[in-house]
Amino acid sequence: MAKENKKKSYWPHMIVGFLLVGITLGYWTVKSATSIPVQESNDYMLKYQQADMNINDILKKKEAFDKAYRIEIVDVTMGITPVANSKVTKKEQSVLLQKGTNSFHYKIITKDNTIVKDVNVTFLLTRPHTDKEDILRKEVPFKEGKYVVEEIPVQNAGRYILQLRATIGNMVGYATTPAYLKP
Repeated sequence: MAKENKKKSYWPHMIVGFLLVGITLGYWTVKSATSIPVQESNDYMLKYQQADMNINDILKKKEAFDKAYRIEIVDVTMGITPVANSKVTKKEQSVLLQKGTNSFHYKIITKDNTIVKDVNVTFLLTRPHTDKEDILRKEVPFKEGKYVVEEIPVQNAGRYILQLRATIGNMVGYATTPAYLKP
């Protein structure tokens, strides 16, 4: 009588097991990646793609603006932004916001301290990692020697960024100021 081979081979079971683990991990990776929202950057008050395609032109215009003018925020309370859950203490000066409506005043000044009146000014209040609460003012009026952004509602505590873009002829200047609303 022929000897029967009673040894079992587990290789087919291991191969099927590895395939199932690989498929499960692949599914989990795709599901996790699609559940995290992606927010677009709004540096230079433009969509990321526009800023990326035109960065050389943007930097040339900004450099020309910075040689002739400067942008200052005035009539605001400045303070130190607390850094939560950090062992490093940053001493970053930021605008202290008030709950409710806020207003911001900017001056655009030449290098010889002359206030510039006829400037196309755009203002954006944004949060660092989201654009859901963005407030954009395309035309900021000039009143009493300042560009005044009025009635900006701020309700949620946390960090904000005040962005201002000033266009004079072919020159474009940018001012980015961190802001904070205490809880």
